[in-house]
Amino acid sequence: MIRAITTLFVLLIAALPARAATDIQEFVTPGGVTVWLVEEHSIPIVAFELNFRGGGSLDPKGKEGAAYLMAATLEEGAGDMNAQEFLQATETLAARFSYDTYRDSVAISAQMLSENMRPSIELLRTALLDPTFDDTAVTRVREQVLSSLRSDATDPNEIAGTRLRELSYPGHPYGLPVEGTVETVSALTPDDLHAARAATLVKSRAYVGVVGDITPQVAAEMVDRLIGDLPDDGPPMPERATMAVGKGTTVVELDVPQSVAIFGHEGIERDDDDYLAAYVLNEIFGGSGLQSRLQQEVREERGLTYGVYSFLAPMDHGAQVMGSFSSANDRIAEAIDIIRSEWARISSEGVTAEELEAAKLYLTGAYPLRFDSNSKIAGNLVGMQAVGLPLDYVKTRNDQVNALTLEQVNRVAKTLYRPEELHIVVVGKPEGVATE
Repeated sequence: MIRAITTLFVLLIAALPARAATDIQEFVTPGGVTVWLVEEHSIPIVAFELNFRGGGSLDPKGKEGAAYLMAATLEEGAGDMNAQEFLQATETLAARFSYDTYRDSVAISAQMLSENMRPSIELLRTALLDPTFDDTAVTRVREQVLSSLRSDATDPNEIAGTRLRELSYPGHPYGLPVEGTVETVSALTPDDLHAARAATLVKSRAYVGVVGDITPQVAAEMVDRLIGDLPDDGPPMPERATMAVGKGTTVVELDVPQSVAIFGHEGIERDDDDYLAAYVLNEIFGGSGLQSRLQQEVREERGLTYGVYSFLAPMDHGAQVMGSFSSANDRIAEAIDIIRSEWARISSEGVTAEELEAAKLYLTGAYPLRFDSNSKIAGNLVGMQAVGLPLDYVKTRNDQVNALTLEQVNRVAKTLYRPEELHIVVVGKPEGVATE
């Protein structure tokens, strides 16, 4: 019976319409929490999304991975329930909870049937305010994290990303892995997890999105019940992060048949007036489609890789424009030359009118897919709040994309792509490539 209810719940989540996503209400609860709400009463489902600023970057020195392990252990026993009892209670209510730690945030998602909303909120509240973090649960989850870290130590993609972070942000939390290291995670104690919970799950740093079969009055009550008793404030945020590495190449030797390359330099902040133009530029340069310049030049024309892409990484305390690909050891030098050449070409020449129109068509057409379920809408609500977007952004975003001119986009290209700063980390046994 429980399995049947859960299956129905998942199907309902997937079938929810997106038409109400633009009708966003903003209000402040009696407890002082700002909430963005989209009412959608056609299906009896409610989604809550909580995003707490800070995340793994708030881990104390030597305790890296504490916030990550804390979130992974939140429902492994809470209140007077052990892990199995908590899971049983969740399944009985046909609720779904998830907990994730990122570099700048801890994200908590909850989906539930509206008729079970109150007991579901109580259950989640218990996990957030009263996790037991008993030795048995912490040991079990820690071993899972350590297994993943040991696997990452031989994964060329993980090694490349780690090395570029270390080079880019020495001495800053951004230079350290969110998941921690084998050494730091092995030493974490239940007390460290309690401290990480108090530091990261902070009411004043919460962004809240609620979507579904719920009114503003009930949503305010539920949000205050859920997080009203969390700490009001937390430790100071990290300082500004500026990339310390300049143009060059770093090779990390690893005996694999294909080398992996990750590249990048300082990027553009999400609140920059030119961010949307930069976003469209990235779609043209190395975005998701096979028609991007990097895909055409590196994959389609020369067959040097199965896939290459670039992306913008605007973090709370710094920003990067980055990319990645893999290629055979004896061909990666040619691929790197093309990456550097294309990086310079888009900076000096910009893009064409045809490329811009194709990117606009794709991005405006794909945008509604971000709002095809309650949980996706709730996630977008907290994302918009976190970067300071207005309530009407969903309605105006495609118009803003279409209003971008070729002159504006090419002006941004000259400053966004800086070939004189591009650093490439290569992991493998690349022929003809050496550390510079």
